[in-house]
Amino acid sequence: MSEFQLSLLSIGAVVVAAVYLYGLWQQWRYRRSLGKPFEERIEPMASVQRQVTPSSSPDDAETQHFIADPVPEASPQFDDKTDYIVSMTLKFPQNAEALDGYWQRRFDYGKTIQAIGCSAATGVWERVIPESRTSYSAFKIALQLVDRNGPVSDTRLADLRELLGDIGRKLDADMMLPMVDSAIERARELDKFCADVDQMIGINIVPSSERVLFASEVARAVQQVGMSLQADGTFHQFDTDGATLFTLSAANGTPFQHHTLDQMQVDNMTLLLDIPRVKEPVRHFDEMTLLAMEIATTLRATLVDDQNVTLGNAAISHIRAQVETVEKHMLSGGIVPGSDQALRLFS
Repeated sequence: MSEFQLSLLSIGAVVVAAVYLYGLWQQWRYRRSLGKPFEERIEPMASVQRQVTPSSSPDDAETQHFIADPVPEASPQFDDKTDYIVSMTLKFPQNAEALDGYWQRRFDYGKTIQAIGCSAATGVWERVIPESRTSYSAFKIALQLVDRNGPVSDTRLADLRELLGDIGRKLDADMMLPMVDSAIERARELDKFCADVDQMIGINIVPSSERVLFASEVARAVQQVGMSLQADGTFHQFDTDGATLFTLSAANGTPFQHHTLDQMQVDNMTLLLDIPRVKEPVRHFDEMTLLAMEIATTLRATLVDDQNVTLGNAAISHIRAQVETVEKHMLSGGIVPGSDQALRLFS
């Protein structure tokens, strides 16, 4: 090969490498722009629509309740109030393969379901997944009783109980296998409580009718107050732990997208607070109100209710009192707004 050809090959290799590195740099910039660090209606409170699942009481006469030595306390995400929990204490240590039948059907029950195991070596409880190779002396499987779609179906819960009972018997495990009917009763009571407190409030921000407001202007205004555009097409305000406090969306449901901000026109926006999913809802309602006022000032917009009536201090105080009532009701029921337990129930 001639010296000239070698030179051409060298130049080509450099060009290919440069293009590849430039592509990686562009991807990094794009991913960074979508991340949380990216700086980029007040209305009467609305109840979240929860689905009601018809249910009937199955015949649970043959309750299997095999009592073993007490199993160490499960991890905090399991709670008898919110979960149906089956415990198995094993005669001999087993790994995750012992739950083979459960892994195959764990998505069949319509609710979040998790398994934890007590390490035979350390005695520490940890989450179990199908690939876990740790040897466990005990298992606990928990099905969440309620979420925003309503309570668990009694037939599905009975099916899970039967499945886990079969697995436990094959393992010759000592089991705590709770009755289905009592769990369903708990689920109904919990769902009623959750429905009572499942409230969202929104602050409507409307620009004057004389001007056209573009999404790019909205993006600049909310970036100034620390909100960032996320993959769901709304702007989020996060707390120090990375949990969402408020979201800002277009009232007509059109998602905000980076590549259309300059073309998208906005005539109504809603700043939303999801009360059960936020810590200290009253305090954050106050913060959201100030945030809405700041955004409205920047955009030369107005805060209005659903009837397009400008909101005054009296209306804001009235809504604040409603938020306070919901917060107190949740606390009296033993569910702390914004806690891990609340995030699971109101998902």
